[in-house]
Amino acid sequence: MKNVMTIGGYQAVISYDPAIEMFRGEFVGLNGGADFYARDLKRLKREGAISLKVFLDACAKDGVEPRRPFSGKFVLRLDPKTHEAVAVAAAASGQSINQWAAETLEQAAHT
Repeated sequence: MKNVMTIGGYQAVISYDPAIEMFRGEFVGLNGGADFYARDLKRLKREGAISLKVFLDACAKDGVEPRRPFSGKFVLRLDPKTHEAVAVAAAASGQSINQWAAETLEQAAHT
């Protein structure tokens, strides 16, 4: 995946902030915020590991599960033309809209 770095089994989305001329990482899927900054990738990985350790230590101290649970359900709103196109694509592949969307999203998220 583009712009994603894995540190200690946790994923962080990486962006570049031209205003401060630094890379920023933000861990996703956590029960709280944990971000980190650095001017180069080597330091970004180091800062990410430090940020993650501080976060995980705080979770352990407070008895909090570090990962946010996901239910597997979410609502998706589309414009009517796209909704119709999705229904046609799903039917053409012999799937329900839910099956088609789940398969399509899974393929897109793992590339």
